[in-house]
Amino acid sequence: SLFKKRAYTISPAENKRLIRERLEKERYEAFQGGGLDRVSKQHEKGKLTARERLDLLLDQDSFREYDVFVQHRCSDFGMKKKRITGDGVVTGHGLINGRRVFVFSQDFTVFGGTLSETNALKICKIMDKAMEVGAPVIGLNDSGGARIQEGVGSLAGYAEVFKRNVLSSGVIPQISLIMGPCAGGAVYSPALTDFVFMVQNTSYLFITGPEVVKAVTRETISQEDLGGTNPHTKKSGVAHLAFQNDVMALRKTREFFDFLPLSNRESPPVRYTEDSRYRETESLNRVVPDDPNVPYSMHQVISKIVDEGYFFEIMPSWAKNIIVGFARMEGRTVGIIANNPIALAGCLDIDSSIKGARFVRFCDAFNIPLIIFEDVPGFLPGTAQEHGGIIRHGAKLLYAFTEATVPKITIITRKAYGGAYDVMSSKHIRGDTNYAWPSAELAVMGAKGAVEIIFRGVDDIQKKEEEYNNLFANPLPAAERGFIDDVISPSSTRKVICEDLELLRNKKQSNPTKKHGNIPL
Repeated sequence: SLFKKRAYTISPAENKRLIRERLEKERYEAFQGGGLDRVSKQHEKGKLTARERLDLLLDQDSFREYDVFVQHRCSDFGMKKKRITGDGVVTGHGLINGRRVFVFSQDFTVFGGTLSETNALKICKIMDKAMEVGAPVIGLNDSGGARIQEGVGSLAGYAEVFKRNVLSSGVIPQISLIMGPCAGGAVYSPALTDFVFMVQNTSYLFITGPEVVKAVTRETISQEDLGGTNPHTKKSGVAHLAFQNDVMALRKTREFFDFLPLSNRESPPVRYTEDSRYRETESLNRVVPDDPNVPYSMHQVISKIVDEGYFFEIMPSWAKNIIVGFARMEGRTVGIIANNPIALAGCLDIDSSIKGARFVRFCDAFNIPLIIFEDVPGFLPGTAQEHGGIIRHGAKLLYAFTEATVPKITIITRKAYGGAYDVMSSKHIRGDTNYAWPSAELAVMGAKGAVEIIFRGVDDIQKKEEEYNNLFANPLPAAERGFIDDVISPSSTRKVICEDLELLRNKKQSNPTKKHGNIPL
């Protein structure tokens, strides 16, 4: 009857109330992730949850979440009955020290953080938005890889993410934090980003896990030894830094973020400092030993010149013969690249050339001036280097410096020998200003090797070495040719660099029109 029909009809107000309750319920479920039991297991492993990580990374109450109600669409293998709101990844944007950043944080408590088609769409949405507005992307990776139940749909999702990594490269900074497993095809997204940070004992990066390795090669190896922080920060160079735990990793990421511009359309941020350009450090006049074969600390040189002695080093445990990282001069971000006399006498080799080239290209892409401290006796000799491709890899660093159009200031502290002199941002490859300390030596090679070639068979070799040193073991021959702009006192180096950075702030330089160069990869 009409009466009964009306009795069971829900009023518009009641319908809205029910919808609000459903929304609140689903939002609550999304915030619970995979449930209390799985969250507890995550904590037992010393790991934070996806949302806890974002709370630490971003400024308080600044996170704006996208797609909180998204669920996967898979109905195969019983997945239709296993749907969790949010689908295993938290995405959105927020602030770090008041500056905009887009983020995604994979939730291992939901389907092991595996990537589904809808999961990938959530990540792609924030990557697209970051490109539109010009803001960095930080990805917190904690995933078991592709969601097997979705088959090729999951693989397509990865490819969509990879595509955006590539298109974003050099446009917005991209940072990957590996905070759990990252295996299989999933590893290529972090590999395509600018910086990869790991967490000790809980994060792993490998294409094939220990079980597959054992099945194929019969090698027995643990997850940590195969893809943990030690192999990737000390041997492979895949990861840039490793931190003790999640909290330390997130805090250091906030600190690191402050050095970077939001996009290639902006200059690096400026921070107030009371450290004057006129500060002189007399101890720099004594830092280089009189004996050219005695090493010294280039880290000490850097810390005495940059603002407040603070240097954020990148890749400190890999290719130690070259030092790269960020500092500030009069509050402005600069990239530091320096030969390290303590490791391999500062020689350039395969790994150091790759490390240096990638860093130079990042700084050039994002308008960060480069300061080069040079003490290089040449390229490392040996069959391992030659057969490993030192010619091709060394050319990467040469290419990167030559291509870079940002301000480049070079300080030769001691040795500048052979082809390595040319490579380390010499005047001949568009170095803007090039200086030498009085201790500098610019030559084809060291005195002993040169004399043995030039005066082969001559008895008084020691006297010839002295003659060679008088001619070349000083900066005057290069200064006379204009290859260096001045010979400066080490204690005045900070003042000279600050003045040049101010001069070069509005530098305009371009490369020939082309689709792209063919760097010797």
